[in-house]
Amino acid sequence: MRFLKLAALGVSLIACTAMVAAFNSRTCLEEGESYTFFCGDSSKNCNVVTVDGGAAIKKLALKDVCGESTVYKDFDMNKFLESVNGEVIFCEELSDSTNYYCTADMPYSTELYGAQINLHICVKDGFTVVGSPIIFGGY
Repeated sequence: MRFLKLAALGVSLIACTAMVAAFNSRTCLEEGESYTFFCGDSSKNCNVVTVDGGAAIKKLALKDVCGESTVYKDFDMNKFLESVNGEVIFCEELSDSTNYYCTADMPYSTELYGAQINLHICVKDGFTVVGSPIIFGGY
């Protein structure tokens, strides 16, 4: 009987620990239309994992997350920058988008053109992609 009580206590402890981890797992951005994790220790071996929902739970199962991004259909850049204490360092105009490279209160960081960048905002017609530290891929 004592063994069963100890086993039940152990299982309960493991379940509580898992629940605390799940509820404390947070993404660095508010989840948008889709959410992407960049995993690996460099852009050369970056593994891209995209989910359409439940990003915080998915993050628990990933190793070596070194960046995150999400897609927003409606996006107020000034309001967002204010919410993360962000400041635009430089912009890059492309034929189909404008890229803003910023510093902000975000968990990831990289050096780009001699500046510490930890927020990348890509504004395209109809949607915006926001990533930390930068967005990998075709943006």
